Amino acid sequence: MNGYDNHNIPRPTYFKTNDVTRVFQDIVDIYGIPTYLEANPTPITMVTFPFFFGMMFGDMGHGSVVLTTGIIMCFAANKLGAAAGLRYFVLLLGCFSVYCGFIYNEFFAL
Repeated sequence: MNGYDNHNIPRPTYFKTNDVTRVFQDIVDIYGIPTYLEANPTPITMVTFPFFFGMMFGDMGHGSVVLTTGIIMCFAANKLGAAAGLRYFVLLLGCFSVYCGFIYNEFFAL
């Protein structure tokens, strides 16, 4: 054979991302990139990561500050530059933090 018959070459993986999923795909890629034909855990991470953050940071007062920051970042995305990619991430963290703070009945630790 001519040496070009080697099929043990690892195939690359590529996942299309948008502004919402890019940060979560980066979090998944930090822990390991899924190989070819493996399921992408990013859709699950998009729900569980902010929810676990909200469980740890469950406070309506502090969460509303994070939520307000996320809303301001969403409206001023063209002025943020490189930080504009985090706007939906911060928004989701704030939403889940306010929600869990409502469940915990916490407002600025009172």
